[in-house]
Amino acid sequence: MNLKRYFILTWGCQMNEHDSEKMAGSLQSIGYLKAQSADEADVLLLNTCAVREKAAEKVFSELGRIRHRMRMDDPPVVGVTGCVAQMEGEAIFKRVPWVDFVVGPRGLAGVPEMVEAAKNRRRSIDVVHHQESVLFPWQLTQRGSGPKAYVTIIEGCNKPCAFCIVPTTRGPEASRTVEDIVAEVTALASAGTPEIEFLGQTVNAYKDPSGRRLSDLLRATDAIPGVDRIRFTTSHPVHLTDDLIHAMAELPRVCPHLHLPVQSGSDRVLRRMRRGYDRDGYLRRIDALRAAVPGIELTTDVIVGFPGETDEDFERTLELLERGAFATVFGFVYSPRPGTEAAGFEDLVPREVADARLAALLDRQRGLQERANRGWVGRDVQVLIDGPSKKDPQDWTGRTPHNRIVNFRAPRLSPGNLVSVRISEASAYSLRGIPVP
Repeated sequence: MNLKRYFILTWGCQMNEHDSEKMAGSLQSIGYLKAQSADEADVLLLNTCAVREKAAEKVFSELGRIRHRMRMDDPPVVGVTGCVAQMEGEAIFKRVPWVDFVVGPRGLAGVPEMVEAAKNRRRSIDVVHHQESVLFPWQLTQRGSGPKAYVTIIEGCNKPCAFCIVPTTRGPEASRTVEDIVAEVTALASAGTPEIEFLGQTVNAYKDPSGRRLSDLLRATDAIPGVDRIRFTTSHPVHLTDDLIHAMAELPRVCPHLHLPVQSGSDRVLRRMRRGYDRDGYLRRIDALRAAVPGIELTTDVIVGFPGETDEDFERTLELLERGAFATVFGFVYSPRPGTEAAGFEDLVPREVADARLAALLDRQRGLQERANRGWVGRDVQVLIDGPSKKDPQDWTGRTPHNRIVNFRAPRLSPGNLVSVRISEASAYSLRGIPVP
């Protein structure tokens, strides 16, 4: 078999997107080219997410869709990677016999060898939580277009959250050294990448082998010439420490935006989720952050319908939206994941009740966002252009340092340009403006 082209289908978070960039680079380093579509690929990788049940089912639906290609004289090599691969393991081969290899998110370095083995139809699997996975050679990464680059600084998670499958699929925490990360960021800045986003399942739990924390890493990378913006996601409230807050306040290139999942506004639910903080503790942390970084924008995640959640618990969550003043809330109906503590809880919230609560949550937040976004009208903001708008290709779309989406129209610009824009219109989800001469 003469394999020449690969294609990667990706589901899930920024970590998964970046893992796909790593696999793309490793395949290109041994001579493969990117195909234009899955149907044209000689090697097809499905990089999967297991956080939500529907995300996992989409993977198996896609595998069913490509079944007809397995009947061809020269069928593609098919690999399932990522969190579903880690969670399901050998069971994937039983459910989908034409899959050639299965590899978890901590075994990506072995993908080229698995592809080569599959050329001789030798099936392979690697679902080991390799601690050295953080040592993946970043020089191989084939990054997507755009002005921002993802940089993994920590893999895995040590938190015992009752609802979360990540510690099972991603394994225990392992952090890269500051020196290795600085080398990668320096290379990215030298290549003209103005924005860096540090990634980790619990990114602010970062601690390198010599004990340096995220605040130390931010100080080291803020000084690199060519870096205009630094972000990091996703953070845990327990690790929003004073030294991290001080670094965010002191460093000019660290963006005034933080994604800090709260999950619930009810102390009773938070205890049952095993989140490690209560409502007041969360609010004290964001109050300290806002005092140190005036104008910082916060976004968050909320789960509704967690087992045992009462109407009173949900009302506490709705109240928290006002108090938290979040720029965006990502709301989800609780989805039980096999192997998690919460999967054994029997006091389930009926799906119709959970769906109604999610609708109410998003409706309340929409009103809050519309009101808050109107406050941006008339302000001048710096927009880093991502590219043409998906809704109207004549428009450019980009983000402010606060992570606000801004659309505007202007000639002779390119992704990566930094443009001063005066906000003229506001909706619940984006801003529109006019370039300022």
